[in-house]
Amino acid sequence: MQIVKIAALSLALTFLSGCATGIDTQEHPNLLLTRQGVEEMVDKLDDYPLFHQTFLATKARIDAQMQQPIVVPVPKDPGGGYTHEQHKSNYKSIHDAGLLYQLTNDEQYAEFARDMLLEYAELFPTLGRHPVIRSSSPGRLFWQSLNEAVWLLYSIQGYDAIIDSLDGADREIIEQNLFIPLATFLSDGQPGTFDRIHNHGTWAAAAVGMTGYVLGRDDFVHKALYGLDGSGNSGFLKQLDLLFSPDGYYNEGPYYQRYALMPFVIFAQAIENNNPQMEIFKYREEVLLKAIYGVIQLSYNNLFFPLNDAIKDKGLDTTELLYGVSIAYAITGDPALLSVARSQGSLVLTGDGLALARGLELNLDKPFPFRSMQFGDGSDGRQGALSILRSSSEPGHQALVMKNTSQGLGHGHFDKLSWLLYDNGHEIISDYGAARFLNIESKNGGGYLPENETWAKQTVAHNTLVVDQVSHFDSNADLAEMYSPKALMFDIQPQIELVSALMQGAYPDVDFVRTMAMIKDPELQFPLFLDILKVKSDSEHQYDLPVHFQGHIVDTNFQVIANTDQQTTLGQDNGYQHLWLNARGSLDEVSGIAQVTWIKDNRFYTNTSIGSERQEFLFARLGANDPNFNLRPESILIQRVNGATDQTFISLLEPHGEYNPVLEYTLDSASQIVDLQLEQTEDVDFIHFKTRSGKEWGLAISYISAANTRHSFNYGGQSLEWQGFYHLFEL
Repeated sequence: MQIVKIAALSLALTFLSGCATGIDTQEHPNLLLTRQGVEEMVDKLDDYPLFHQTFLATKARIDAQMQQPIVVPVPKDPGGGYTHEQHKSNYKSIHDAGLLYQLTNDEQYAEFARDMLLEYAELFPTLGRHPVIRSSSPGRLFWQSLNEAVWLLYSIQGYDAIIDSLDGADREIIEQNLFIPLATFLSDGQPGTFDRIHNHGTWAAAAVGMTGYVLGRDDFVHKALYGLDGSGNSGFLKQLDLLFSPDGYYNEGPYYQRYALMPFVIFAQAIENNNPQMEIFKYREEVLLKAIYGVIQLSYNNLFFPLNDAIKDKGLDTTELLYGVSIAYAITGDPALLSVARSQGSLVLTGDGLALARGLELNLDKPFPFRSMQFGDGSDGRQGALSILRSSSEPGHQALVMKNTSQGLGHGHFDKLSWLLYDNGHEIISDYGAARFLNIESKNGGGYLPENETWAKQTVAHNTLVVDQVSHFDSNADLAEMYSPKALMFDIQPQIELVSALMQGAYPDVDFVRTMAMIKDPELQFPLFLDILKVKSDSEHQYDLPVHFQGHIVDTNFQVIANTDQQTTLGQDNGYQHLWLNARGSLDEVSGIAQVTWIKDNRFYTNTSIGSERQEFLFARLGANDPNFNLRPESILIQRVNGATDQTFISLLEPHGEYNPVLEYTLDSASQIVDLQLEQTEDVDFIHFKTRSGKEWGLAISYISAANTRHSFNYGGQSLEWQGFYHLFEL
């Protein structure tokens, strides 16, 4: 961390030396747009179809709006309400009208943006706190000041684009009555938010800093970069220090990495254009570029992994990443980014967007290299990790995501060592994400629903261990921030990819280790996914291991007793109150393994588990205690063991077969796994599994990460030896 502090101090001195004679505001635009960039865009406007189409779509929208009266309503509604949405539409119109003025030199666009800003300059001084009080940092135009910062970030770019067309009187009114008081409100007026290391603080810092560049206010820029007191203990650079790991992973998870990325990269581009000597994109070994590449990696089939408070339909085509990809491409010229841009199907109207359009027109794009990788979490990269195992980078590949990260601030969920699985273009083992209908006013004003706390954040809503029906850390976020998993192993080999992590502190007297492996073999149609969860305690507990699966159950190999005429909930709190108990199952004593098979799209999936006499299987469905129909009716399989101290759960998930409803055929609908066993010594777990064809494997795990440690294990009279944490044997 000392190196980071020295780097930040160096940047501060560099910035101050660059501003000794004041920020040059004589030339506009000076944020994302520059005169040189505008000249290139105007010259090439018709040359590249995607860029030209984006321009025409923007022009058509603003032309239609200019035929209507300007509406700047007195704020009244929360997210999703009429006034909220109107103010959102207005900041986009101010921004886009400024762009069109620069690209067409047509005064009507500048006049439209000017007139709307003058309306806001008349309204804003009359506003007190927003009438809807649901946030600790309320705004004036919006119910929370976060939206106010977004409004300013967009609108100041529009103003930057038209400022040279305005007379002195209009500039005075707009700046003195709107932009200066709004920037002051977001900074000095809300110090707790502005100096907070959080995405709300990032948006506020970016908006205030960009306002400073346009208005020639060195003080605004300095506050934005180094915090209200100028010490550097808060502000934009400190956020870069603390919110990203050295690998570019954002503390709150992929969904909020996508959201926070926009102010980070847009303000960074403004810094680059105004203070290039700061070399902001090289800061912390190019952490912003790593963050852009990282958030792309944190996706499957163009959708982000839905960890923490995530809306599940957000993906690579999001506006924030349009800016991120264009800025990263301008810096790197990486043709793999062009393939992401092509999938996005749209561009931003900037010089960087023009460069993307040129590369796409010349067909320079190469496939983005989605790959198995691990992202360290925390500013030092040592607060756990997010691990991704991928079978390939081809469409429809298999991808296992293991969430061994830190809590993720207030948006974090209580689900240490949880996992997801993707296959065939779908989420197979799923994460609920957030309980929220974004900007749908009838659903709690578009904000997070009560069920986000009572269900989505609770541990049973995820695919990880629940002890005594209590969530990790007893749902105490402050306590959870104090603990993070310990990464034990991440290894990629041609036949096996493996990740392992240890969690201590989620429960007072329970530790658990989870190891997950993707096993590939030419004789297998698809990879197998092995899950080993070891639980240790000195006291007896009830252990639940949920699996949230997407699909329709087609078979089980054990007896299931269904509740056909009435249902009860699985519990009273900690998320269990939202689960209807559909059925219970007991293990087939003959086979020794429990198998549940379901179908999703045209593929079958079998979950094979090692059972015991005290183990039962609960089939549940989400939706109990949900009077407002806020929850999705999803299926959950729970393995439950009562009265246990130490317990090891072993499961093997197998994709297999094909169902074709058009040609009416079914292939390989039955599992190929016929045996799954666990043998243990004090130092070694040995998992043996076998297919119908007679192929056998044994995975030996020592849980000692030292690469040079040698181990031996006797299995079936055969002495097996290996070195290091684990070894996969073909038997």
